[in-house]
Amino acid sequence: MSDTEQQPAPTLPRQRTCPFSPPPELEQLRGTDPISRMRFADDSGGWLLTRHADVRAALADPRVSSHPGKAPQPWRNLAPEMRAEHYLPGFLIFMDPPDHTRYRRSLTKWFTMRAIRKLEPRIEQIVSEALDAMEAAGGPTDLVQSFALPIPLLVICELMGIRYEEREEFMDMVLRLQALDATPEELGALGARMNEFMMSLAAAKRKNPGDDLLSHLAHDPDADPALTDLEIAGIGVLMLIAGHETSANMLGIGTYTLLQNPDQWALLREDIGLIDRAVEELLRHQTIVQQGLPRGVTQDMEIAGHRMRAGEALLASLPAANRDPEVFPDPDRLDITREHNPHVAFGHGIHLCLGMELARVEMRQAWRGLVTRFPTLRMAAEPEEIRWRDDQIVYGVYNLPVTWDGAQ
Repeated sequence: MSDTEQQPAPTLPRQRTCPFSPPPELEQLRGTDPISRMRFADDSGGWLLTRHADVRAALADPRVSSHPGKAPQPWRNLAPEMRAEHYLPGFLIFMDPPDHTRYRRSLTKWFTMRAIRKLEPRIEQIVSEALDAMEAAGGPTDLVQSFALPIPLLVICELMGIRYEEREEFMDMVLRLQALDATPEELGALGARMNEFMMSLAAAKRKNPGDDLLSHLAHDPDADPALTDLEIAGIGVLMLIAGHETSANMLGIGTYTLLQNPDQWALLREDIGLIDRAVEELLRHQTIVQQGLPRGVTQDMEIAGHRMRAGEALLASLPAANRDPEVFPDPDRLDITREHNPHVAFGHGIHLCLGMELARVEMRQAWRGLVTRFPTLRMAAEPEEIRWRDDQIVYGVYNLPVTWDGAQ
């Protein structure tokens, strides 16, 4: 469809027919109209991109902005004040250079491969302790509560210098912030509460710094200008959501996906050396940022013959791109032996996920430990008993009852 046609734009597809796959309309559009006119939940019109090459091109183009005042909010309507420049300072995923560059520079040293390698033994210990607790408690158990949630939560709490005991204070807020049915007023109030929580932590780190991320931000000698408590709070909220919710939900839905594909579980059980490929394949197959990445066009541009004008919005569908048959043969099949896997689960371009290597280490250690310790792991509930997070920005499962041979 060209940009000159005047047909009414359809609404963004959101209804899944299979919980393990994106809405089928996305596949249809990718085949017939991969760059299509679309109407989003905030009633803005724009472009939906469903092909791998087009998604990468858009996310890497400097004429495409992440600023919330220029991008659509495809999954829900936001109050005007939540699109203003002052909303959540430090939330670098909503920023363009030079602000984005400044904030990211302050964070990069904490997420280099060298820094993550130093963390790996502690992550391995956290996984082992979670599995010890599972084994001691016996089955059946809810794998979300006993495994998927606590491992990345403890990791990010230690990285940021947040006491694990404080988790209840922010977990409910994090969950509700991502609810697709949250009202603009509720989102504003929740954002203010999260900022208040993080600002109190930032103030505490200024007085009594430790060897953690928030302390580093509060005392970064290279920051120019120095970060304010409000900026540190925004970065902290982002790190907490991005560093916990994504990994936790990947561990939950990824384990369920493996158990629903017993041949793949068996392959991994018999050859744990496949763990790296398994992680990448699960990231591709279960792309949990289920609506994609919203962007805004700042200058007239063209992608694959489609003219996009300044001021127009676009949505890069990561789930559709990661099922593109031009890039991934037999894309709907889970194949943990897949060698060529250039997925975009972590995004692309300047906003490529800063914590992707940390997430990979968490998943690698967690699934290696789970498969090795509980090779006979299996579901302890019927599929209809699983509650899906289709009401959240980050997709996954709310519960995952499992058991194993010898469980008490």
